Amino acid sequence: MRRTHISTARPGYRLAKPIWTETGSILLGVGVELNDRYLDRLKQMGIDYIYVEDNRTSDIIPEDVLQDETRKKSVEAVHKTMTGLMSEAKGKKAAPVKDLGSTFRTLFTDIMTELPNRGDVVVNLINLHVKDGYLFHHSVNVAVLAGVLGIAKGYNRNQLLELGVGALLFDVGMTVFPDNLWMVSADLTDEQRIRLQKHTEEGYNILRKQFDVSLLSAHCALQHHERFDGTGYPRGLKGGEIHEYAQIVAIADVYDALTSPRPYRKRFSPSEAIEFLYANGNQWFDLELIRLFCKYIAIYPVSSTVQLNTGQLGVVSYVDPLVTHRPIVRIIQEADGKETSSAYEIDLRQQVNVTIVQTL
Repeated sequence: MRRTHISTARPGYRLAKPIWTETGSILLGVGVELNDRYLDRLKQMGIDYIYVEDNRTSDIIPEDVLQDETRKKSVEAVHKTMTGLMSEAKGKKAAPVKDLGSTFRTLFTDIMTELPNRGDVVVNLINLHVKDGYLFHHSVNVAVLAGVLGIAKGYNRNQLLELGVGALLFDVGMTVFPDNLWMVSADLTDEQRIRLQKHTEEGYNILRKQFDVSLLSAHCALQHHERFDGTGYPRGLKGGEIHEYAQIVAIADVYDALTSPRPYRKRFSPSEAIEFLYANGNQWFDLELIRLFCKYIAIYPVSSTVQLNTGQLGVVSYVDPLVTHRPIVRIIQEADGKETSSAYEIDLRQQVNVTIVQTL
């Protein structure tokens, strides 16, 4: 299979990976043949990339960190919790939610069983969901990425659960705001921006009232917009004043936000997002945490369509965990625009003069 931009998809293509609704249900499943109506609808719903079947790349199968069933359960739980809180009367003090902590500890335990626990694994998040589901899928993705970093840090089981629950619920404070405020976070007025920034304290207040949620988990909500150099909010904390759980969640939050499509901008490629993180090392984030995080991220995920400096187009077929920026690429189109009659591969670890110039 290969990953392709929706603008290059054509009627007759078949989906090789499902597309998810905001609640965690499958909108379109594997094997669905696309037509003009489907393609137009997907574009309207904010889907920018899809995975499609391709005989030349049929043996290239990217592995999502989460199995479909685990992702479905996780998004459903986040959606149920968030929408339940949204439906509460505004201005009313948030009451404890029954078994919130135990529910999300069980949920993150399931996620932990699927997280890579070896140093030779790079993470690939297959992030295909409608734009209205961003908040819910984003929370699950942040938990996955935070969990990977927590494992890399050598956290014990209790620490991982505290981090995981905090990561799944770090944006719970958004539930006190109307949809039209947090879903379109570009071009906000100063007043709206200041109001929206209160979601960190709102989230902390919701979580600290839960009888079975650790106060350290609640600090993921409170501090995930604090910045290493003290320029963040709500308290302008800096460096070690910010709890490490919150620092981890902040990195995962920014990385997944950058690599997700938003109504006001195109998504960043993983390589662009990593460049952004490094550019903010010891400013927004602890540079050592960034270095550790990026060891586990695929710069060019398997099945990505890429353009080489030779003008050829190819699909990433293998990523060496030790040299993630030099994958093996299967050529599907020559520099003159002609499709290859028989696909072949170039190992960028060996072909040092060949480079990837962009992800398509």
